[in-house]
Amino acid sequence: MKFSIRGDRIEVTEALRDYVEKKLGRLERYFEAPPTSEVNVTLSVIREKQSVEVTIPLTGVLLRAEEKSDDMYASIDLVVDKLERQIRKHKTKVNRKIRQESGYKNLFKDDVVTPVHLLEEEDEYEVVRTKRFTLKPMDVEEAILQMNMVGHTFFVFANSDSSQVNVVYKRADGKYGLIEPAQ
Repeated sequence: MKFSIRGDRIEVTEALRDYVEKKLGRLERYFEAPPTSEVNVTLSVIREKQSVEVTIPLTGVLLRAEEKSDDMYASIDLVVDKLERQIRKHKTKVNRKIRQESGYKNLFKDDVVTPVHLLEEEDEYEVVRTKRFTLKPMDVEEAILQMNMVGHTFFVFANSDSSQVNVVYKRADGKYGLIEPAQ
């Protein structure tokens, strides 16, 4: 695996780089052939929290995980655990049919020995509540105000400028983000 490791508000020491490469290198055992795409790793410090973000683009699958904790090494361990869970999900029930029909079935190895504590049942996706509401046309600033008034971290609205459904959200750094559909 090729790694692109960068630091955001933190210096990436040789010890950190080696630890990241060693831990993420463990993921190679899950693949038939080592991924040829570059593994992007961003280490950052946000509000006293040590954050690790990893993106692994593969054929037909994008593995991405982010973890935060008080210790950078613990964050790295947590993000690797999360990526292993994602790989197992893709390998089993979530994408089984897609992989078999589209030829991705040889992306992951079938004979990887998984530790007993990782064999627990994967998360089930269950919708427990559905909300319906009328989208009022408004601009982005008004949507942010509405979001803050209701105390949520995101808000869905009809953008009056583009006439499309958009989402504003509050970022971890306290600023705001906007999600809009691609043209």
